[in-house]
Amino acid sequence: MKTFAVLQLAGCAGCEVSLLNADEWVGQYRLAYMPLVISAHDVPEVDLLLVSGGVRNEEDLYNLRRAAPRAGKVVAIGTCAISGGVPSLGDRDDVREVFLTDRRHHVPQLLPKCHPIDAVVPVDRYLPGCPPTPELFMALLTGPPGFKMSAIVCIECGRKKLRDMKPNRFTGFQRGEVEPGICLINQGFLCIGSSTRGGCRAPCPRAGHPCVGCRGPSDSLIEKESAAWLSSISRVISGLTDIPAADIDCELRSPHLSLFLFQFSDYSGPGRTPRPKEKVM
Repeated sequence: MKTFAVLQLAGCAGCEVSLLNADEWVGQYRLAYMPLVISAHDVPEVDLLLVSGGVRNEEDLYNLRRAAPRAGKVVAIGTCAISGGVPSLGDRDDVREVFLTDRRHHVPQLLPKCHPIDAVVPVDRYLPGCPPTPELFMALLTGPPGFKMSAIVCIECGRKKLRDMKPNRFTGFQRGEVEPGICLINQGFLCIGSSTRGGCRAPCPRAGHPCVGCRGPSDSLIEKESAAWLSSISRVISGLTDIPAADIDCELRSPHLSLFLFQFSDYSGPGRTPRPKEKVM
């Protein structure tokens, strides 16, 4: 029986909980290490190492470098491991200043910035999401027959785009209840499912919450720089609304989207080797 381990770095354990919400892997894999549920001193030799969380401090760096050589394959799990996620908010100077003014004893020192794990060790596969759904974990671990991912979240959403319903400004939840079955962009939401890779089955837009891009860029955008995917998103929103282009651009660059949307550039950006789309689930 194949073995796998789950190494949690700086993160929230959401990916681990999502994995535990699926059970198809039981009987096909033996879980050898996962601090959330198994007491073990160190990561043993395993066939597969799933790494969640970003490399935020010296302990993360040490644990990752120590565990990766013991695995047949390394998989980056979730937004934090792939792009920094929530832990990368600590890269902001004001946040670091608050933390570092109080010298803490017996606590690992922060690194100058949060790193994705492929900045430290080679990665064989990437499974983006915040967190990846249980179904995606099973697709990674067991490769169930018949599993197919749509190219983008929009395809999986199922909401109908209307050409005669064009808001002239973003209103979002200010307008009251979300109308079922109608595209969220038509209703004044900034939804980026048209540029986000599918596979999650669109739980957020189906429930009436706009897609924020936690699954990362679609294959058509994954090797392109920020100007390309910003333009692509803008074109879709412009075609479904009468919102001025300047307002769309301003909203796309707003802080509430930056956590996920601007990590699209981590897949192919200045100073880094592009992540091959063949490796990204």
